[in-house]
Amino acid sequence: MGGLFGVASREDCVPDLFFGTDYHTHLGARRGGMSVFSKTEGFQRAIHNIENTPFRTKFETDMNEMHGRMGIGCISDTDPQPIMIRSHLGSYALTTVGRINNTEELVEEVFKSGAGHFTEASGSVINNTELVAALINQCDTIPEGIRYAQSKIDGSLTLLLMTPDGIYAARDLMGRTPMILGHKESGYVACFESFSYMNLQYRYVRDLGPGEIVFFDAEHCETVMQPNKKMKICTFLWIYYGYTTSCYEGVNVEVMRNRCGALLAKRDKGIDADYVAGIPDSGNGHAIGYANESGICFARPFIKYTPTWPRSFMPRHQSMRNLIARMKLIPVEQLIQGKKLLFLDDSIVRGTQMRETVQFLYENGAKAVHIRSASPPSMFGCKYLNFSRSKSDMDLIARQVVRDFDGNDDRLDEYCTDNSERYQAMVEEIRRRLNFTSLKFHLLADVKEAVGIDPDMLCTYCWTGKE
Repeated sequence: MGGLFGVASREDCVPDLFFGTDYHTHLGARRGGMSVFSKTEGFQRAIHNIENTPFRTKFETDMNEMHGRMGIGCISDTDPQPIMIRSHLGSYALTTVGRINNTEELVEEVFKSGAGHFTEASGSVINNTELVAALINQCDTIPEGIRYAQSKIDGSLTLLLMTPDGIYAARDLMGRTPMILGHKESGYVACFESFSYMNLQYRYVRDLGPGEIVFFDAEHCETVMQPNKKMKICTFLWIYYGYTTSCYEGVNVEVMRNRCGALLAKRDKGIDADYVAGIPDSGNGHAIGYANESGICFARPFIKYTPTWPRSFMPRHQSMRNLIARMKLIPVEQLIQGKKLLFLDDSIVRGTQMRETVQFLYENGAKAVHIRSASPPSMFGCKYLNFSRSKSDMDLIARQVVRDFDGNDDRLDEYCTDNSERYQAMVEEIRRRLNFTSLKFHLLADVKEAVGIDPDMLCTYCWTGKE
């Protein structure tokens, strides 16, 4: 995934850029980068690997050495960025969030247009942000170039582009990822996460519309490309990826998760459990909503050891992700032994970690372990955002069950329909394979209700396979 933060100020912007970018570290764990522009020193840039060291530690020296009144920063799980570009459009720094599925096709197009080469990066793979820059440079103006790049990409593209005169902020054509504006007396910010500027004394201005491009400096902000009418923002941002203090389209993540858990509880009558708990951290908000609605006490039989462990799925090897997931959750034995537990998790994707967690609970004396998923069964890998390192839909446990039941995808729609016999059989088989006492997935209609915006504005591709 990744996160972006850009600032234009009448004062030195580096402290705001440093802390604002750092507030996006939950969105990635591979690289961080900052680029700053100063009229006296020009463009300055720093990029560091943050897989084993926090962003703040790696960039403290840079914060003290870089100076300027405009800057863009990023957290990236893929390419080194921001990148520096000099073209017929002038010099600029660029950072992106999104996904490109048609890379080879676009590379060939760029070569045919006369571009000489790409710089190899990230394990001999073309840097996607450099590819975006090459597409932008095929046009006569930067706004036209951004729109052209977005229109050519199969996937999604949200970006920040900094010139000596100001910063362009562009939200993905379908609004799949957010871009939010903030303001204080000294200038403007544009960022992925709304909370990232709050402690820096900026105040919310508005969310950019889908496909909207704005240009801002310290004094003003103007729309240079009007927004599209159709939006498909990722629903999973609220369920899992977003930080609890984040707001997208005016809806807070924690509030949505509380509503989500409450709606699960309303459909889950007669459950026999001593405690309701969440799989930390994203499951906690869902569990609190469930506990409040059901009247079953909320407890924390697992505590996440947060000082050192990164997000469990970020390492490149699945075995290491599983190990980290196991190491970072510390059990509270007195809340496990002899207890009937009901756990809420944001989703069940591969099921590997959940199987090991439940087995551990049984080994430590749990009488029953009921599992509730705050989202429907994951049936399709996301083709719009880099949420997962899965290479195939067959990595998903729900799809493995479908394959084993029917051998092909001819009846996939039935498995995606939550009141069908095949859906019920699939859920029961997942429960059996993962050794849960009981298992229920959230209904798609309830997930949409929990978000609370127009359902047609939500992307649900990973559950339905429909655009």
